[in-house]
Amino acid sequence: MIFSKKKIIIAYTVEQCIKCEMLAKRKFREGDVLFAELSKCSSCDSLTRIEKIFGESFEQ
Repeated sequence: MIFSKKKIIIAYTVEQCIKCEMLAKRKFREGDVLFAELSKCSSCDSLTRIEKIFGESFEQ
């Protein structure tokens, strides 16, 4: 097709703090697994857990 647009999908990971429940969205990294405890929260220094992995698509 001459006028077809290319779809690009970008994967994201949402982390949530176990203690203060702050959410942070970042790009997906290899090895991300749902409900894995990862890093320290930037506001309360508790652990964060992966709550959601999803993709957003847009046309180029």
